[in-house]
Amino acid sequence: MPTDVIMPQMGESIFEGTITKWLKKLGDTVQRDEPLFEISTDKVDAEIPSPASGVLSEVKIAEGNTVQINTVVGVIADADGQAPPAPAAKEPPSAAASSAPVAPPAPPASSAPAAPAGTAAPSLTDVIMPQMGESIFEGTITKWLKKPGDAVQQDEPLFEISTDKVDAEIPSPAAGVLAEIKVQAGTTVQINTVVAAISVGGAVGAAAAPAPIAQPAPAAAVPATTEADGETGETETGERVRSSPLVRKIAKENNLDLGKVPGTGSAGRITKEDILGHLAKGAPAAPAAKPAAPSPAPAAAKPAAPPPVASVGDELVPLTRMRSIIAQRMVDSKRTSAHVHTVFKIDMSRIVRLREKEKSKYEQRNGVKLTYMPFISRAVIATLRKMPIVNASMEGDAIRYHKNINLGIAVALDWGLIVPVIRQAEDKSFLGIARAIVDLAERARGKKLKPEEVGSGTFTITNPGIFGEQFGTPVINQPESAILGVGGLFKEPTVVTDESGSDSIAIRNIIRLTLGFDHRIIDGADAGKFMAELKKYLENWSEDIG
Repeated sequence: MPTDVIMPQMGESIFEGTITKWLKKLGDTVQRDEPLFEISTDKVDAEIPSPASGVLSEVKIAEGNTVQINTVVGVIADADGQAPPAPAAKEPPSAAASSAPVAPPAPPASSAPAAPAGTAAPSLTDVIMPQMGESIFEGTITKWLKKPGDAVQQDEPLFEISTDKVDAEIPSPAAGVLAEIKVQAGTTVQINTVVAAISVGGAVGAAAAPAPIAQPAPAAAVPATTEADGETGETETGERVRSSPLVRKIAKENNLDLGKVPGTGSAGRITKEDILGHLAKGAPAAPAAKPAAPSPAPAAAKPAAPPPVASVGDELVPLTRMRSIIAQRMVDSKRTSAHVHTVFKIDMSRIVRLREKEKSKYEQRNGVKLTYMPFISRAVIATLRKMPIVNASMEGDAIRYHKNINLGIAVALDWGLIVPVIRQAEDKSFLGIARAIVDLAERARGKKLKPEEVGSGTFTITNPGIFGEQFGTPVINQPESAILGVGGLFKEPTVVTDESGSDSIAIRNIIRLTLGFDHRIIDGADAGKFMAELKKYLENWSEDIG
């Protein structure tokens, strides 16, 4: 049966697109995921892949026209379909034109299971790769939670995905039977790609037969980029190469000639995985321009580091998508920010006594455990309000001072690390912060976070002290300018001075807090003042905990 080709949504705030070029003409054969037409939006230019294999039987929207998202712009008929090619519309169809009856092509034999006499034939509902954020244009299916032939309820978790920002469970769009899995676990595809089909209606409960899991298409046939597909850049010799904006950004940051990177995407386009893999192999940077005057011969280059020695019994495990993203972001952060760290010892004895006294009643009263993180978070918020430079970020050649404090709380997962964000944390009470920390951590571990709850932080707290370490030197979470590392809480002998000035040794509850900061915009003096103020707030705690 014919398949509608729709104008996709290329970003959360984008609601229309302009068709700049049709890459196929009426009557042409087209393969699923083969580039079909080009669009231009406020943010990206992109090639849009065909949603199905068949013949381009109708072009409803001609080149140069701008239409809203989800508008049907063309039709793909089955290769053996009888639909005659229709002329391309010169203007977007009017209400009157769209209401005229059009005889549809005769549908081919359906792949849906046959229904017994007297029952409605089941229909197939497409399951698509959703867009999990404005700047996210692809996702990796990490796990199918159902297998072909399994019954599934509407909104029941169907598969898990991983993107640059969040891991999530994706619910079924309809109730029925999982008739077919089109994209295997481990495969990365663009948003709006059909990844499975749900058989809906009729006697699906008993009649649906499991469909074989579709093997992923060869890398050369599947466009996979992080931003928009099909954009081009130039090599040093002026040769045009296909790549995404993100790929070109990575190439620029690493002074890398894209002409030296083999592309595995459709039509040879260079994907993010291609360029990261090329860099991981120790690809040399593009040579700098030759000076006009002859220069002295350079010293002999140091030999490249030898590869790790493989031994019998070693296991080589590819990086998961999340691990790969974390690795790239950590390297990017170290390249971007001038990291400096300062460590302060904090006497938490006053807070420890308060917590021991209140924790049972607090949990009964509020339904949430009383941990040390809300104390530290509230102290951080109060100190950031006094020293906004630590809540700022570098933006080109300027400093952006953020109006709100969006507090990131790092959460360790079995499969990696994620930083959900408490937005406008300055407006929340102690109890509000405590509840937000527990809620975000639980949903992070259950893969229930929303895309807007990850990213856009202005300051991050990470707590490796739960594993017993004294202190650490955390890497700044870009594009933020500072991060606070929380060390373990230990009882230690401490010199205590009383009101008369006499010194004595006492056992105190000591914690070490580390501030990692970007020395490009935060001076050492400001970092020291911030930590001194934070220490004062915690050691002299007087806030109502609710």
